[in-house]
Amino acid sequence: MGRSIWDRFSPIYDVSETVYNGSVYNATGERVAEYIYPCDEVLECACGTGAISVYIASKCKRLTATDMSEGMLRQAERKLKNRYNVRLRKADITHLKCRDGSYDKVVAGNVIHLLDDPEGAVRELMRVCKPGGKVIIPTYINESKLTSRAAVGVIRKFGVDFKKSFTLDSYKQFFADMGYDNAEFTLVNGRMPCAIAVITKE
Repeated sequence: MGRSIWDRFSPIYDVSETVYNGSVYNATGERVAEYIYPCDEVLECACGTGAISVYIASKCKRLTATDMSEGMLRQAERKLKNRYNVRLRKADITHLKCRDGSYDKVVAGNVIHLLDDPEGAVRELMRVCKPGGKVIIPTYINESKLTSRAAVGVIRKFGVDFKKSFTLDSYKQFFADMGYDNAEFTLVNGRMPCAIAVITKE
């Protein structure tokens, strides 16, 4: 199997994010970590280079960080090499090989808008979350058409295909349409803001 788009993008992913949207890129991890407790077993899907993982790992009991891209996982491994509570695994967010209710917190950052079946992915994240646990889904939103067009244009040069483009309102509606009326949202502001959806599993 050849290298994926994300394998090719992985060596410069952190640099490109930091240059274009650094304050949001870093603050998102900090904000996600506010929902993580020392006793938590956490699953992170689409961990990428580990930008959010490093913040989660500093708070939780154990983190299983997964991604479909081996290139991204190699970058994450370098970033997390001194975090002994982290396991890295290759996994598909839409078909997780985990038992129902395995994790206290389940995180998937900046991936929902890239998927053919985002609803199916959310249902899978909810499935592996324990009752009373939280599913945390940060996603970039496009509140400025000019800004989003420029950012998306650069990323698409690498072959990345955006399936959806959310505003804050349409992001909220996405979860409401799935029946998650208890979803809470927090916004990390910046050049391209990130909306963090938090769903408590009942």
